[in-house]
Amino acid sequence: MTPAEFQENIIELKAPLKAFALNLTRDRDDALDLVQETYFRALSNQEKFNDGTNLKAWLLTIMKNIFINNYRKASKRSTVVDVSDNLYMLNAGVGTAGNQAEKDFVMRDLMKAIQGLDEEYRKPFLMHFQGYKYEEIADDMRLPLGTVKSRIFFARKQMKDFLDNKGFDRF
Repeated sequence: MTPAEFQENIIELKAPLKAFALNLTRDRDDALDLVQETYFRALSNQEKFNDGTNLKAWLLTIMKNIFINNYRKASKRSTVVDVSDNLYMLNAGVGTAGNQAEKDFVMRDLMKAIQGLDEEYRKPFLMHFQGYKYEEIADDMRLPLGTVKSRIFFARKQMKDFLDNKGFDRF
């Protein structure tokens, strides 16, 4: 493809390029800048385009890569790096410091609810909570898989009822 044919073909694809750019940027001016940058890169890298391949896909890939690179640059620019020696200022916030009292009460209530479960429900529930899979629990307890699933379901239901009675909102 001659350089003139290449330029003519990419100009014919201006409408879909604009639409894609607008979809990426959500801003008309930024979209036009992105289209312009895409044309510039395509023309300066014309020798990398293989005849017989999809020109539109090639241009959209260039555009997407430009957009991603610009986004990464912008996010790096907005990162604040503190090089001061005053380490106190690094973590000094404007908010108030919270304490763990409320969490401690909630945890006590949760542990009370778990201890209140029957053993047949408590053990599979705790194992599931610790990350064991249903099959592993069933093998460990030598129970059918359906029984393990139903016991965990009923344990969750009892926990929910307990927490609702205590006045906790859903987590």
